[in-house]
Amino acid sequence: MPALLSLVACTSSKEATREESPASASSQAPATAGDRAPAREGPSRMAYPATRSEAVVDTLHGQQVADPYRWLEDEKAPEVQAWMKAQDGFTRDALAKMPGRDALAKRFTELFYVDSVSAPAKRGARYFFMRTHKDKEKAIVYWKEGESGQEKVLLDPNAWSKDGTVSLGTWAPSWDGKRVAFAQRPNAADEAVLHVMDVATGEWSKVDVIEGAKYAQPHWTPDGKGFYYEWLPTDPSISVDARPGYTTLKFHVLGQDPKNDVVVHERTGDPSTFLQGDLSRDGKYLFASVLRGWSENDVYWKHPGEKDWRLLVKGKGAKYNVIPWKDRFYVVTDEGAPRQRVFAVDPKKSERANWKEVVAEDPKAALESVSLVGGHLALEYLKDATTELRITTLEGKPVRTVQLPGVGAASNLVGLEDQDDAYFSYSSFTTPRQVYRTSVKSGKVDLWAKVEVPMDPDAYTTEQVFYTSKDGTKVPMFLVYKKGLKKDGTAPTLLYGYGGFFVSMQPSFRASILPWLDAGGVYAVANLRGGGEYGTAWHDAGKGANKQNVFDDFAGAAEYLAKEKYTQAKKLAIYGGSNGGLLVGAAMTQRPELYGAVVCGVPLLDMVRFHLFGSGRTWVPEYGSAEDAAQFKTLYAYSPYHHVQQDVRYPALLMMSSDHDDRVDPMHARKFVAAVQNTKGNSAPTLLRIEANAGHGGADQVAKAIESSVDMYAFLFQVLGVARPDAGVAAESR
Repeated sequence: MPALLSLVACTSSKEATREESPASASSQAPATAGDRAPAREGPSRMAYPATRSEAVVDTLHGQQVADPYRWLEDEKAPEVQAWMKAQDGFTRDALAKMPGRDALAKRFTELFYVDSVSAPAKRGARYFFMRTHKDKEKAIVYWKEGESGQEKVLLDPNAWSKDGTVSLGTWAPSWDGKRVAFAQRPNAADEAVLHVMDVATGEWSKVDVIEGAKYAQPHWTPDGKGFYYEWLPTDPSISVDARPGYTTLKFHVLGQDPKNDVVVHERTGDPSTFLQGDLSRDGKYLFASVLRGWSENDVYWKHPGEKDWRLLVKGKGAKYNVIPWKDRFYVVTDEGAPRQRVFAVDPKKSERANWKEVVAEDPKAALESVSLVGGHLALEYLKDATTELRITTLEGKPVRTVQLPGVGAASNLVGLEDQDDAYFSYSSFTTPRQVYRTSVKSGKVDLWAKVEVPMDPDAYTTEQVFYTSKDGTKVPMFLVYKKGLKKDGTAPTLLYGYGGFFVSMQPSFRASILPWLDAGGVYAVANLRGGGEYGTAWHDAGKGANKQNVFDDFAGAAEYLAKEKYTQAKKLAIYGGSNGGLLVGAAMTQRPELYGAVVCGVPLLDMVRFHLFGSGRTWVPEYGSAEDAAQFKTLYAYSPYHHVQQDVRYPALLMMSSDHDDRVDPMHARKFVAAVQNTKGNSAPTLLRIEANAGHGGADQVAKAIESSVDMYAFLFQVLGVARPDAGVAAESR
């Protein structure tokens, strides 16, 4: 089954981002740990653009909830548009005056414009892969006839728009390699339009154009004459928060008007669910999965052409991923196994009692993913957040552990079920991405391609530490720094976290951190609860009613870094995006005394109303909903927007937002910035940067990535008082 659409975007697991009133956002909020950090003498307040407030107060489950900046939710309103323009202009003027920008831009240009190639996908006799180029803004999809054929451009999003605002989304070649279905995404948003191209001629079909492809993943039939896909209606009368529940699974016949596409699975009607389809490579088995968040799903199947669906399994607190091959279903599940296991299922006897366990749960490693390549199972495990790749027979008999170049992050094997060659990528914090080819049969591993980055990997070191969180839980954290670091509490440190949606933070390469390290800085990644590093139990311990554990884990990381004299509060910056933006928002409102600066990207911050905007209702299984009394109590207790206090001096804040984010509504960023700017006791900078023509993942042009990285690190160097080396600092490798 296809992977879940995650809330995360500006985050990659192998690494998100922007006059006083009697009614403040905190006027009805309960006291928080922030009360322990009273206003202190500091720089004078910046002259921010004026923001009015209103005496808006809701009573929810008996609790009065103030919302003085609700008017900022209406992005289309002229007043809100003017406010956004004024805030972004003010921020960019302030950032432009910060020193060291030219050196940063030069170094980021060296680091971000690189040549690279992805692992190839073989379809028929053709190979498909992506390349980045030193002189191109966006990655290009290529194809070639045979392994030694001439490379030809297939999809070049650099040529799709003059301003670079149209992006490439999903792309899927047919099994015979003759056609490719792909999505175009205006403004790098999630909303998309599917197209079909003839590979040999490069001709785009004028008929096979499908709107409503926000969640679409094409699943080709073996003959290449059509594909199944997830379709979302574009009817403007359907409210944004209700749209996910209208997703249907359709079948498209090439050359047919998409308006006549047959619905093969009706909508669920529940906006908190996802509907996803899949088709076995031989075309014999069609699947539909109804996902309730990131913790459970139901799986149905049938033979194409049959009317009725058959229930394979009803998920009750467990999730199931099905890999079909040769009249067997290989089911990966955490049912009764928090770290996951694998079953083999005969579709003729698919009742749960007949399932046969072929790979048992490993009590010391979490099973991240499974693929079927070369007639074997390839299993990607995490041991303390680092990758281990294992190969077994289809019956689960161990064959070997794939030799990796070192301790780092590797993808699972990419290949075909019946062919021996397979590929995987590997990197570490200080090793750029490398692609390896391996023989499933022999185990031989060869370097196939690697990214060349101007750096000396031997100049840096990585260590993994374990610290104790508030409730006694041991939490791992990676630390990266230049060799020779003196632990005297003076190193500028950037602490990153995510903590949600079963997303695991792994030690993968980030070119952006190199100048930060060269300036004597430390880069820290905490493996917080809510992720998948230790399986389902680790995720469950950081979601729903347990969400506060994530924030406690993060505070524990900050306290450890100070206690062990890596840094101190005034030199410690925190960074997170999307769900990680919620993390750093909660961190700065709960424990502001621990941090010197905050970079918050495309975040959720109003947890009382998040479910009413964007894709919010699909995250209710992860967070809960304010419509439920008990869940409201939990959400309101940590909702960052509602815990901005008038008499607290908060860390310097750079909020990084996008104007076309249709996943997490930018209203969160606007309302939070307004609340922090208008406190009485805060004098630290609070800036809102809005990326134009960009979605949840930001703009996908290298030049835009350089601009945002320069802004981010110039801000951090300035507010933390870091002495900049000639090379400058860093952000995120693209």
